[in-house]
Amino acid sequence: MRASLYVHIPFCGRKCLYCDFYSVESTERVEDFLAGLIREIVLQADRGGQTPFETIFFGGGTPSLLEPRQLEAVLSQLYTTFRFTSDPEISLEANPGTVTAEKLRAFRSLGINRLSIGVQSFHDHELKALSRIHDRAEAFRSIELGVAAGFDNISLDLIYSIPGQALADWEDNLRTAVALAPQHIAAYSLIVEDGTPLAHMVRAGEVRVNPPDLEAEMYERAMELLGAHGYEHYEVSNYALPGFRCRHNCNYWSHENFLGFGPSAHSFWKGSDGTSARRWWNVADLSKYLDRLEGGSLPIASEEFIGAREMLRERIFLGLRSSGLDLAKLASDFDHDFREEQREMVRWVLDDRMALLTKDVLRLTPKGYLLCDEICSRFLP
Repeated sequence: MRASLYVHIPFCGRKCLYCDFYSVESTERVEDFLAGLIREIVLQADRGGQTPFETIFFGGGTPSLLEPRQLEAVLSQLYTTFRFTSDPEISLEANPGTVTAEKLRAFRSLGINRLSIGVQSFHDHELKALSRIHDRAEAFRSIELGVAAGFDNISLDLIYSIPGQALADWEDNLRTAVALAPQHIAAYSLIVEDGTPLAHMVRAGEVRVNPPDLEAEMYERAMELLGAHGYEHYEVSNYALPGFRCRHNCNYWSHENFLGFGPSAHSFWKGSDGTSARRWWNVADLSKYLDRLEGGSLPIASEEFIGAREMLRERIFLGLRSSGLDLAKLASDFDHDFREEQREMVRWVLDDRMALLTKDVLRLTPKGYLLCDEICSRFLP
């Protein structure tokens, strides 16, 4: 049984207008947060039991705002509290404009071996539209510094379907990224999340979203271009050179256990039989998070028990969105003959070349990924 750790660093230099992740735009309470975070890790010591963890992911927010000594303190506590495999993947999200050569060398010396850089675009007008704090030159510089610091597993985040973005602009972003030869590329369509400044701007008519057919064309172009350059399309939005899939995210998509720390962080832990689980999540408020921990209690906002039926639904959804649905394992784990019960659906996706069936694994093709949400909804029992 595999397991992962996620650490949410909630600080940002400036919150982007499209972002709905919990973050605060001031580092004033960073030391208080780190003290609270270490308390939370200690309080969760019994959760993992004897499970060896194989990945750590520092997300946010902007984890690269932290100083190396601060990250070192968190890593030290994690190593003291939990067991790990011999070669854990340790990822750090970084934003251009928040890193220096010295800082990145120090991060690498701490054992951080995967750098995820939030480039989003190589066009200044698009970065401005997204309210990013960096420009094109800083994006290039951060990648260059990451390579020079010794990172040989670098992921670039890109966003497409930015309001007003033309297909040619998106293609240029993809070609620019490929020319830089990162080991991994994550390409996400811009989603207008409720409650964000972007959502208010769209409702007010200040911003017009791109038509769905253009967004679909951009997605198709990403699949074609990245595939042609050797990147494996292993999840709806993720592409990797062979051997460089994000192990942390693969654990999520494979329904493996994970513990989350920090405000708003989620956790998921399966029962011994693997057909039920508990999911819980922390308060999305730094002050409440710290107050709870100061009082000696975990900062859990709520939790839910996931029974066998919902576990089956999640397994189907996650499998179809990523590396495929192992029908034999599904039958073994849940006594569910998916191929027989969904005979017509399976025939539909195979006949229409939206999926391939290889050694009991049903995996979507690029054509199927375009209709992933519809396919998932129709497959769910």
